[in-house]
Amino acid sequence: MKLAAKTLPVEGHKKRCARRPLAEIASRRTSGLTAFTLLEVMIAITIFFIAIFTILGMTSRSLEAARGLRQSTVDAGSLAANLSLTNRLDEGMESGDFGDLYPDYSWTRSVYEVSTNGLFQADFWVFLNGAGPSTDPTLSILLYRPDSSTRGGGARGGLGGGR
Repeated sequence: MKLAAKTLPVEGHKKRCARRPLAEIASRRTSGLTAFTLLEVMIAITIFFIAIFTILGMTSRSLEAARGLRQSTVDAGSLAANLSLTNRLDEGMESGDFGDLYPDYSWTRSVYEVSTNGLFQADFWVFLNGAGPSTDPTLSILLYRPDSSTRGGGARGGLGGGR
């Protein structure tokens, strides 16, 4: 026994009512839906790139905000390193600034002989311009320079007074 396929009438023909099988109509409808149209692909790509550029913009702004929160600290170690490169030390006070590296900061250095064998102590003060140095040094180092000249034969200098 053979089953007959269901059919639908074709519109537009009143006199003659031809019928087509449902399977044929369904296959024609689904065959066009197996691929995306060019317009659908372009819209999807546009939405994708809008989302990507929004995420990149937010990431860039958050990195810039984090960079702005970072405080640069002034380190007296660079002053000590610069002084340690010299072979001869002269007792006394010296001041300066950090130039473009830290434009709002200045430094003061006091060098004096600790003992008569050429052992020198260098005290460094780093301060914000206008605030002035404190009585306690930011950094103190000892340097052995037997060829250096002395003025006071081991007298204590510095901003903080004698110890």
